[in-house]
Amino acid sequence: MNACHRIALTSGEPAGIGPDLCVQLAQQQLTCELVVIADPQLLEQRAQQLGLPIKLELTDLSKPARAPEKGTLRYLPIALAESVTAGVLNSRNSTYVLNTLQLALDGCLEGTFDAVVTAPVHKGIINDAGFAFSGHTEFFADGAGVEQVVMMLATPTLRVALATTHLPLKMVSQAITQVSLTRVIEIIHHGLSSPRIAVCGLNPHAGEGGHLGTEEIEVISPVIERLTKLGINLSGPWPADTIFVQEKLHDFDVVLAMYHDQGLPVLKHQGFGRAVNVTLGLPFIRTSVDHGTALDIAGTGKATISSLQAAIDMAITMIKSKQ
Repeated sequence: MNACHRIALTSGEPAGIGPDLCVQLAQQQLTCELVVIADPQLLEQRAQQLGLPIKLELTDLSKPARAPEKGTLRYLPIALAESVTAGVLNSRNSTYVLNTLQLALDGCLEGTFDAVVTAPVHKGIINDAGFAFSGHTEFFADGAGVEQVVMMLATPTLRVALATTHLPLKMVSQAITQVSLTRVIEIIHHGLSSPRIAVCGLNPHAGEGGHLGTEEIEVISPVIERLTKLGINLSGPWPADTIFVQEKLHDFDVVLAMYHDQGLPVLKHQGFGRAVNVTLGLPFIRTSVDHGTALDIAGTGKATISSLQAAIDMAITMIKSKQ
C-alpha cells in the first residue's frame, strides 16, 4: 500500500478566496493528508458564509499521514490579529499571513511536510503593513537560504519559466546577467530532467541584431552558446512574439521568458484556472495557484478550486517522482 503524503496548504490572504477554496476542497475526497494552516474560526466563518458543511480536525503530526474523510478539513492553527470580513483587506492581519508561510516553510525544511501548496496572498497589503515582501517565491527562497530559484507556470500543454520574477520593468535588464541567467537555466535543466528549453530574447524581435537592444548579443546568446556546449538542450534567443505559436512550441518542453509579463499572459490566456505555479530550485516541493486573491468574489461561492486542485495534483506527482 502506498504511503499517504502530508502536504501543507497555506490559506492565503484571509479576506480573499483562499479560505473559500480550503472549505470547498473539504467537500472532495482527498488522496493525501492536506493540512490547512489557518485560523480555524476563519474557516468555520467562511464555511457558514458559503453554506457548506465542514468538520475541522486538529492535525496530529506525531501520527502517520492519512487522508481525511470527505467533509473533514485538517488544520494547524495560527491566530488572526483581527476578525475578517470577506473582501475587505486589513493590514493588521499581514503578520498572520506571514506566520502561516513560516510554519509551512519550517515544516518543509524539517521534513514534516512532503510539499507545500499556497493559496494567493495580497503583496500590497503586506507591504503596507511595513514588511518587505515581493512574493511566495522570494519568501521561501530566503527562508531556505537559497540564492536563486525559478518561477515556472505550467498547464497540461505549456510551461513557462521566468528569468526574473516580481520586478519593475525598468529593473529587468540590469537583473539579467550572464551569471544569473546561467543559474536559472541550470535550475530548469536539473528540475525538469533535461528539457528542451526555448529562450526568449529581452527586446522586441530579440534585439533586431542589436538595433533594438544589445542584451541578446552581450548576455543571452553567450550563455546559450556556452551551456549548449555543456550538453543542455537550448535554443534562442527567440522573439517572444513568435516563439509562442503552436508550431514552434511542439519542439520544446519549456519556454524561458525574461520577465513576468513577457510569458505569463500567454500561458494564462491558454489555461487560466488550470495552471500551476511551481518553484524550481528549492530544497522542497512548492506549488501554487495561477490566480490572485479575487477579493471581489470572496465569500460569494463563485470561486472555483480547479487551479488549487491542479496544484495539489502537481505536488503529489512531484513527490512521487522525487521518491
